[in-house]
Amino acid sequence: MPTIRSISDLRNRADEISRICHATAEPVFITKNGREDLVVMSQAAYEQDQARLELYSKLDEAEAESEAGRGAVAHEELMARLKSKLG
Repeated sequence: MPTIRSISDLRNRADEISRICHATAEPVFITKNGREDLVVMSQAAYEQDQARLELYSKLDEAEAESEAGRGAVAHEELMARLKSKLG
């Protein structure tokens, strides 16, 4: 269940909202005049979301290359490349 707080809570209880964000690793939704306005989250949760989005983007690129027939490498060649990088 999402945590929803008013903008006055953000102003008056910022420390409490910060603790909630860090403890749950979930965003807190802020309302203004009863309507959705902001989303507050911890820096760690934000960075995790950004990393996830970057990964999805890279997976989309790889899938597009694969469908276009570009970038395909035989299993044996890939393993040889990896082994040479490992030493």
